[in-house]
Amino acid sequence: MDFAQRTIDLARQNVAEGGRPFATVIVKDGQIVAESPNKVAQTGDPTAHAEILAIREACTKLGTEHLTGATIYVLAHPCPMCLGSLYYCSPDEVVFLTTRDDYEPHYVDDRKYFELATFYGEFAKNWDERRLPMTYDPRDAAVDVYREWQARNGGERRVAGAPTA
Repeated sequence: MDFAQRTIDLARQNVAEGGRPFATVIVKDGQIVAESPNKVAQTGDPTAHAEILAIREACTKLGTEHLTGATIYVLAHPCPMCLGSLYYCSPDEVVFLTTRDDYEPHYVDDRKYFELATFYGEFAKNWDERRLPMTYDPRDAAVDVYREWQARNGGERRVAGAPTA
């Protein structure tokens, strides 16, 4: 099966049904484990990006938060939220089929604090220099939650079984 073409077909069908032009297909051992189009327009959920939905489905089916051994096909280079999720689930590879430069003449998704053209620079700034207003309100009790987690996990700081470098 041509998994890249399947990704394109899902995105095309989503557009025909009034959705946005994005889709993701997750493949492991030569089989599709999960797939999804972007469902932001259909759900009103700004996190319902294709990558996020497909990762959730794949991890639920496989019973793990780690997608090692998987290849993830995405229609477009991932946005920062999806890129973070892709890093977090540790697939073997991500294959993207178009760049923002390629699709920008046809689609743009700029928001109050989020413009794709400038977001990566914005993200790299210190929290108090970003356009999104943020306040740091330090609480010892907040750190205590992490101490409790560590204590419940035998003194370990890392999640058991998480892939590392």
